[in-house]
Amino acid sequence: MTDPFAFVLACLALLAAPGPTNALFAAAGATAGPRASIRLVPAAVAGYWITILALVTIVGPVAGAHPAIATLLKTAASLWLGWSAIALWRGAGRARPGEAALVTPARLFLTTLINPKTLVFAFVIFPPEGFFALLPYAALFGAIAAATGVAWIALGAWIAGSRPDVATPVRAVRLAAVTIGLFAAWIGIAAIGGAIS
Repeated sequence: MTDPFAFVLACLALLAAPGPTNALFAAAGATAGPRASIRLVPAAVAGYWITILALVTIVGPVAGAHPAIATLLKTAASLWLGWSAIALWRGAGRARPGEAALVTPARLFLTTLINPKTLVFAFVIFPPEGFFALLPYAALFGAIAAATGVAWIALGAWIAGSRPDVATPVRAVRLAAVTIGLFAAWIGIAAIGGAIS
């Protein structure tokens, strides 16, 4: 979509929706607090940028000619998200207020690289332009992604602060693990369906 207003609204709506990246942001906000978690935002923005630009300019045209590539990418994404969910769940027992060890910039970057939302951004929201023509859209997208990331961090911190007996660090991390696990299953099922059809 080339209309800047429609582009901003579409990006904001999709970025604000729950997903693997936002689950990690909220878990980080709940366990480490907003100040320590802000360092995670550039990792997510970079992950989104790399994947979206690669999908629009390289992968999309190639995958159109070779459908097996899409199935392999979905399978790899499902496996990474599944592993990440298990690692978060197992590590939840170590989650304590003020710690951010479970949600690292590297984990957030890799999770965002394979976030299913990137497919929607690349093939529905971003205009099908060349690399340099996409840069203004990427800059606008980066600002929106950073703002929504900060909002999810603040939400996680607020929930943990307002209901510390309910939103414990362990529960926050395990909720993030379940959310990511559900996305892993959803992508895995889509990959199997693509391989069968």
